Amino acid sequence: MSSGFVYILCNDRLNVLYTGSTEDLQTRINHHKKRYVPGFTKKYNVHKLIYFEEFPMLSDALVREKQIKGYTRIKKLALIVAKNPSWRDLYDDIAKSLRAC
Repeated sequence: MSSGFVYILCNDRLNVLYTGSTEDLQTRINHHKKRYVPGFTKKYNVHKLIYFEEFPMLSDALVREKQIKGYTRIKKLALIVAKNPSWRDLYDDIAKSLRAC
């Protein structure tokens, strides 16, 4: 089993949220940023990483993804603001920390 991540993205206007999960957070977010991922995120230009959690197993991340997707928008916003009050794009942080490993 490999580790997993759950993440939340938004667009530049902060009016669209997308929750997903992956084994490779940096690559997955890079694909969203380059609009390689067809569908919702490409259509609404959802590319800004504003929240993520890491789990020991991908299956745990999938469970958490389903949980967050069941949240109301207000509860999702509270989750984001608690960890990232400025809604800063966290992608550069993870890219730097992974390069340092």
